[in-house]
Amino acid sequence: MQLSGFPAAEVGFDRAGGLAGDRGAAVRELAADRATTDLVVLSHGWDDDPVTARHLYADLASSLRSVCDGPLAFACVLWPSRKFAESAGLEERLDLLRELVPEHRRTIDAAAELVPALAARSTARTAFAAALLSVAAPAAQDREDASTELLTLPGGTVMDRLAKPASGFVEAARQLLDYLTYYEMKARAGEVGEHGLAPLLGAVARPGLRVHLVGHGFGGRLVTAAALARPAGTLGTLTLLQATLSHHAFAESGVFRGVLDAHVVTGPILVTHTAYDLVAGVAFEIASRVTGLGYGSIGRDGAQETAEAVPGELLPVGGRYAWRPGVPHNLRADGFVRGHTDVHGPEIAHALWSAIAAG
Repeated sequence: MQLSGFPAAEVGFDRAGGLAGDRGAAVRELAADRATTDLVVLSHGWDDDPVTARHLYADLASSLRSVCDGPLAFACVLWPSRKFAESAGLEERLDLLRELVPEHRRTIDAAAELVPALAARSTARTAFAAALLSVAAPAAQDREDASTELLTLPGGTVMDRLAKPASGFVEAARQLLDYLTYYEMKARAGEVGEHGLAPLLGAVARPGLRVHLVGHGFGGRLVTAAALARPAGTLGTLTLLQATLSHHAFAESGVFRGVLDAHVVTGPILVTHTAYDLVAGVAFEIASRVTGLGYGSIGRDGAQETAEAVPGELLPVGGRYAWRPGVPHNLRADGFVRGHTDVHGPEIAHALWSAIAAG
């Protein structure tokens, strides 16, 4: 398999991080080839359609081919993520949650039966939210997206705080379902990164092979979770393209602070962010409404409260970067990234190749 002339291989994971298909054999073979000096591991984000993921990988490889001729090889991750139901109705959102956590289908069905009474009965709103909150995986709770608070609040309180004067409790229900969709994909990305990708990276490690992780959206969480599970000095670079992570992920008390403290990454950590990304921050905006506190996404404003973070801009092709090893570089990308999925252009490829070459 090749992408724009670069050697490539796919690896699939199930929702718990188990290897699928050839169980990573193709990636192992690719990494074992002594001609492979730099292995770029790509992870897609919020859409589980392999065709869409493959298009992203092909486009990014094509852009890389236009800016470099280095000996890169690609390991293309396929994992069962799901797309936010942006324009969908309440029933479609409920269906999506059923697909994400099929083991809780009965509970979700019970919540769905309460929908006609949401506007009129506070008891229905309380029971609706309580049922849905109960399906959330408890292990993924953390303070960075208010899940430690939101998932333990009374259902009626959550619905009251999410309700808007003009759209009422049906909109509150939609927002709660959007948050839970985010939360389950967050949990899944972490599982796949820690229990799937990280062990595979350990299995393919060898002298002379540098590994570079690149994740888009929830794929950014996946590769960062994998990085957190790897020993010091085992990754060349880490690139987060419009990642669905808290902007406090690398702060002193951040969930992924250990990536910095353990010096897992020897080269730069790239963080693209733009105000044009209206997707990466959805769950954090919902968390802010429920708690009254400010939450934000790294894909909207970069790594915050991170003393080591270097401010910067995503540069045109040919622009010169001054990279620092092992620390996040906040690359404001407003000039080139116009939305959440606009992450495969030549400017992105130039930054990635510059970081790889700097090591």
